[in-house]
Amino acid sequence: MLTDTHTHLNARQFDADRGEVIERALQNGVSRIINIGFNRETIPTSIELTETYDFIYTAVGWHPQDAIDMRADDLDWIEELCAKEKVVAIGEIGLDYYWDTSPKDVQHRVFREQIRLARKLGMPIVIHNRDAHHDVVQLLKEEKADEVGGVMHCFSGSWETAKMCLDLNFYISFGGPVTFKNAKQPKEVLAQVPMDRLLIETDAPYLTPHPHRGKRNETGYVRLVAEAAAEIKGVSLEEIARITSDNATRLFRLPPQS
Repeated sequence: MLTDTHTHLNARQFDADRGEVIERALQNGVSRIINIGFNRETIPTSIELTETYDFIYTAVGWHPQDAIDMRADDLDWIEELCAKEKVVAIGEIGLDYYWDTSPKDVQHRVFREQIRLARKLGMPIVIHNRDAHHDVVQLLKEEKADEVGGVMHCFSGSWETAKMCLDLNFYISFGGPVTFKNAKQPKEVLAQVPMDRLLIETDAPYLTPHPHRGKRNETGYVRLVAEAAAEIKGVSLEEIARITSDNATRLFRLPPQS
């Protein structure tokens, strides 16, 4: 029973066949999905998915690329939505220094505000970090994010950065890149992450794993990530599925699976 801890099934790339994509995920052994709503457009559609499918949950937050568009009432809206039973985290939030869409100071402010909201509500956070390893860790420390913890989504940093995140009470999640033949660093980091802090994801429709690289990613492909993780860890696919699903249950406070 696999858990995809980060996907975007409400993305426009799935408009033509969303139901079929979800059915294929179930056929591939995916029993639970955390879908991500990250701005004014995607949060309502992510909530709608949770109301349609009993095995889909959501995180809601404001993506750093869209930080410049966030208003004070948006933060109030996110707080309201967090009262819903199937909203299990605040995210994805963080810093993105690759895309020049929101100034760094605005990203920092919005990131801090959402960490503070998570601490107020006692909810875990889902971190987006692109080319901003030092600042992400620094802000997490300054805002005492270790009080709620969370997950470093699609981790791409070094083992040194991963250790700092583990010390801050975060889980480390891996997606499609860990299946790439030339992905030396993600494989080395995954090998060292403790089993009880390991998560897997797809980030579909992005970051498609091998052998489908270059095509649209799907939630069902989390099985390929699990297979790669099992090989790196030297355990069975069933063991990786069980452990990462147990970790997701613990982090997101999901109902136990039968």
